[in-house]
Order: sequence, then structure tokens, then C-alpha cells
Amino acid sequence: MSVATHMKSQEAIREDEERIRQRVRALPDNKRLQFFKQAEQELKDPDTYAVLNYLFVAGLHHFYLGKPLRGTINLCIFITGTVMLFTGLAGFGLLLISAITVVELKDLFNSQSVVQDYNNEVMEKIYRTVSQDE
Repeated sequence: MSVATHMKSQEAIREDEERIRQRVRALPDNKRLQFFKQAEQELKDPDTYAVLNYLFVAGLHHFYLGKPLRGTINLCIFITGTVMLFTGLAGFGLLLISAITVVELKDLFNSQSVVQDYNNEVMEKIYRTVSQDE
């Protein structure tokens, strides 16, 4: 699952969610129960995502949404910047930390939308799996 480089509008995300919910309501009871059991295990909490992002240990929120490559890259940049602060390259270290912070601020301010869009993708995948198990 990946969030597009440009964010969907909040309205488009809500429309996606409503479309999925309508399709799920049309499922037979046993399939609907199966959907909700699986969704309960796989959906992510926007508040947890925001807290992980707010901690500014860059990258943790990406791991939360199952994007280890992006999380690892951000974490490595953050650690490299921190190490540089204690060397003769403190200016570059501060620049790296500042740059990664600015990049991650977008995710922090849009955490609700980022997670809702992620959850919509998860629900769509679960719906496809459950509705094909006939």
C-alpha cells in the first residue's frame, strides 16, 4: 500500500470510504462478519500515526503503515544528521534534520487523511478477498 506522492482530497477519500462501506453492507451476513473481523485487525489509528510522526524520530510512522523502505531511509537520514551534529559537520547535520522534519511535517498535518486513505486501501483489499471467497 502506498500513498500517492500527491494527496487525494479529503472529499475524494471520504467518497472512497463511503463507496466501500456501501459495498460491504451489500455482502451476506457471514461475509460482512468476516470483513469486519479482518478489518479490525488490519486498520490503523490516525492518532497513533500522528504521535509517531510528532516524535520526529523520522520514519517510525512509515513503519506503522507498512512502508519499511521509506521508514528506513528517513530514519537513516535522521540518524546521520544527529551524528553529524557531534562532528565537524554540525551545520550539515542540522540541515539534514531540518530537511527531513520539513518533509515529514506534511504527513503530520495530514495524518488523518493519510491514514484514512491507507485504511480505504486496506478495506478495499479485504472486500475483494472476502467477496471472492464464494
